[in-house]
Amino acid sequence: MYENIMLASDGSADSIKAADQAFQLANLTDAKVDIVYVVDGETSKHDVLRNVDSIGMDEERRDKLRAAEEKAVEANVSYDVTILRGNPSTTIVEYAAEKKVDLIVMGTRGLNVLQEMVVGSVSHQVIQKANSPVLIVK
Repeated sequence: MYENIMLASDGSADSIKAADQAFQLANLTDAKVDIVYVVDGETSKHDVLRNVDSIGMDEERRDKLRAAEEKAVEANVSYDVTILRGNPSTTIVEYAAEKKVDLIVMGTRGLNVLQEMVVGSVSHQVIQKANSPVLIVK
């Protein structure tokens, strides 16, 4: 059924809940999970202001995914971590199409509240644009 599951994660509480679901499905179907974090322009600017070097920024971004990685290890699921740059919804949809993802799993709300208020939630945009099925975890 599912061979390649994409977990869109940003370290938010909802994305951690989504991770639980992604790994449960992966165990049921023996799928591999690609944990994807998209750095948008606002996040990137904020990171530069708080960190002096790119190593610090990379470590901070990996820290946001640490809980999801720990859950993958606990669930004994094969996974990769991918950090991308761009508009989150567009980048998620494009990456899913490029990698021929069978299922996109994501939370309802992420860490970027301003973007949700201004242009609509990332999850809503992914649902509208993706060719793959999308599981939104509340």
